[in-house]
Amino acid sequence: MTKISKSTCLPLLLALFCPAWAASGATQHWFAEKATAVGLDFMHYNGMTGQLYGPEMTGGSVALFDYDNDGDLDVYFGQGTLYFEDKEEQSVLPSRYPHPVKDRLYRNDLIVKVGDKETTGPLRFTDVTSEAGLAAFGNNMGVVTGDVNNDGWIDLYLTNVGENALLLNNGDGTFQDFTKESGTGSDRWSAAASFFDYDRDGWLDLMVGDYVEFRKATVKQCTGSTGALDYCGPQAYPSLDNKLLRNKGDGTFEDVTVKALIDSAAGATLGLVSADFDTDGWIDIYVTNDLMANDLWINQKDGTFLNDAMFMGAAVDEHGYAQASMGVVAGDLNGDGTEDLFMAHLASEMNTFYVNDGTGMFTDGSRDSGLGQPSWKYTGFGTGLGDFNNDGLMDLYLANGAVKRVEAQMREKHKHPLHETNLLFRGVSPGAFEEVPDAERVDVVHSEVSRGVAVGDLDNDGALDMVIANNAGQARLLHNVGARGRWVGLALKIEVPQKPAPSVAASKMAAKPQSVSKLPIKRDALGARVSLHWEPVPPKAGAAADHGAGSVGPMVRRVRTDGSFASARDPRVHFGLGEIATPDWVEVIWPDGSHERFDGVAVGRYSELVAGKGLPVAPADPAGNDTAKP
Repeated sequence: MTKISKSTCLPLLLALFCPAWAASGATQHWFAEKATAVGLDFMHYNGMTGQLYGPEMTGGSVALFDYDNDGDLDVYFGQGTLYFEDKEEQSVLPSRYPHPVKDRLYRNDLIVKVGDKETTGPLRFTDVTSEAGLAAFGNNMGVVTGDVNNDGWIDLYLTNVGENALLLNNGDGTFQDFTKESGTGSDRWSAAASFFDYDRDGWLDLMVGDYVEFRKATVKQCTGSTGALDYCGPQAYPSLDNKLLRNKGDGTFEDVTVKALIDSAAGATLGLVSADFDTDGWIDIYVTNDLMANDLWINQKDGTFLNDAMFMGAAVDEHGYAQASMGVVAGDLNGDGTEDLFMAHLASEMNTFYVNDGTGMFTDGSRDSGLGQPSWKYTGFGTGLGDFNNDGLMDLYLANGAVKRVEAQMREKHKHPLHETNLLFRGVSPGAFEEVPDAERVDVVHSEVSRGVAVGDLDNDGALDMVIANNAGQARLLHNVGARGRWVGLALKIEVPQKPAPSVAASKMAAKPQSVSKLPIKRDALGARVSLHWEPVPPKAGAAADHGAGSVGPMVRRVRTDGSFASARDPRVHFGLGEIATPDWVEVIWPDGSHERFDGVAVGRYSELVAGKGLPVAPADPAGNDTAKP
């Protein structure tokens, strides 16, 4: 018998199951590509000069964040530039690139004010780079978002080939460069980064992933399988160690790498994600390295971490081989309430799905999940995790693009012969996936060099969208047009003290709203764990109880912006309800370890939950979930 997906109808059965679509003869797509139509006209420039410098084919980052606190997601794109060449050569760029070439910020104009009231208009973006005071001309690799000075406005950290940058949000629509004063600069090839509160002091700390030593004096030439010149792999250059920076409580940072990351070693890092992998209430760090064993830094609750990746089964694949890990995402992929891992690799290496048993011990479930074999011929970068069809099961999007020049494309005289198509996997049961055909995935299928993926609800309709950053190409907005089910959306916030930042640079740190606002200042509760509960529907005779599209317990999400590949996602949590009749309550484990319950869950809109405003709940396992503050 042919299996019918809840989110799409097979052409053979259209007349029976989907009469409206059958009449029109239309194919139901999950997404429609609308970037240019809604004003996202960003074009990535990678500075190609024919020298085949490694960084030129790696970049392509995007962040979704509400920079102006108006309730909708804005978009930031990282831009590339020339490598080791005279910057004046940018004046002869092709006309399709805006001048000057720099990072771009696009304001979402979905929510507009009419008099004293707010209303929702059509999805539309406006380039506000200049008026925001942004002058980011670095060789960008990635972007991460978070409120580093607890003033209620989301800041940006940019990873570059060269000097990284911390851009503080002034709260008036503009940003200021605070890199030097904050102590977050790093003149290296940095790729991934993550903001998270590892010591539970209420301030966001920063982990920065560095790749390899890349300098003009040490540039090497490498060849591909045919002997022709090609891009070099990570083995051609010395690897770099990563950096852990602790927020000192005023938005400035101290480097605690040596004392915090015990026995840290250099690795060619391209991805990292923070989560509580061993379910002890403290945030850990997972690091993906290119052609080297990956790292799993377990929080020891005393300001230090131990790398237990090899012991816990998350360092190498099921055969014991290190892979070329790039993009990574952490989340509950199999519905058991624990943080699993998924990461993308080179072509001829299956992408890896590590299944967490709840204690931080992992097994390689790539083959059995359906995620492994279809990825064999692709090189994956960005990873987008979410319930895209609102059926209660997680889905997964893969952004692909080669890193070695493709012979067939070279013969056809492609200027950037690294093109591949992207992949979408639908969840069919907890932990099991199937590939969605291109004809159903998106209305227009592109073969491009995709890198960063950011997931978020751009029009606040409860259907998760995605923005794709392509290397040396047009950005794509995949607008969700296929989700039909009911949903719950939550914005989790922490109230922070209203006091001047105790810093010699206080005049630069304090945002204007902080000194005049009488309302509590709140920031996203990055790292908070949210579980959605409901009363099971009594089973019919001979049938099992309904647990919401096959979930084995409450659905669990985490407040996060990190993951994917060098990109930042919507911090709000989203639950597709599937067959759940009525959600009853949510339980939150806040970043400081406290537990709270919130009753009366609203369906079909985003609700705000604030730490300290719920009903305190004792941990289910006090011994394993230590709620004591350090």
